[in-house]
Amino acid sequence: MSSSPLIASRHTGPLTGHKFFLLFLFLLAILVLYPYVQNGGFGYLAFRVIGSAGILVAVYAIRLRKTLLFVALLLAVPALLERMRLREAGAGFLSILSIVLSFVFDVFIVVVIFRRVFGNDQPNSETIFGALCIYLLVGFAFASLYGMEAAIQPRAFYLDPQMNLHAIPDKFDFIYYSFATMVSLGAAGITPVSAPARSLSVIEAITGVLYLAVLIARLMGAYRYPSGSGRS
Repeated sequence: MSSSPLIASRHTGPLTGHKFFLLFLFLLAILVLYPYVQNGGFGYLAFRVIGSAGILVAVYAIRLRKTLLFVALLLAVPALLERMRLREAGAGFLSILSIVLSFVFDVFIVVVIFRRVFGNDQPNSETIFGALCIYLLVGFAFASLYGMEAAIQPRAFYLDPQMNLHAIPDKFDFIYYSFATMVSLGAAGITPVSAPARSLSVIEAITGVLYLAVLIARLMGAYRYPSGSGRS
């Protein structure tokens, strides 16, 4: 009998039993709100609150042992600071370090959720939402990488002046570019210029396609050969 947290969550309350669903809602809310917060005001404050809450929900959703929980909380601190600092603050050492640690936190959460999702023999709704959380977190992680590349090399990305009201890409541009690249849609108005930026773009596009292929194959295999049915 599997003791996976995804299976055990069925016997918990409505909130604790749908942690990945809750995390998915927070990540989706960040994507929905980010176009409306560039001019400050209430939207800017709401985005900061939701982004920070998303970090805490991510730590809550993965339910780690004490040692790993301490590591997650340690990485969550710079990630929280990075989410709170929505506007660009230059390319100083602390700014770059904050981006790097935020990226490490995203990768840490992705790895933990990936093991929970793909290690579960009997997929359920939480498995699906966990897989969707991975997809969104990968997009945010690449956005952090693009931001770090732009901080190190300011001309790594070119913004078409006919399609943008500003000349220097900000965090919102990188989020837009990241998800447009991951779904192979193409981000109109922003072009990678430097070799590292182009390389990261290719890697993200490949990762997005391969992840969906692996996810679909994993779910089809799990539903076709449920646990205990005897696979060949």
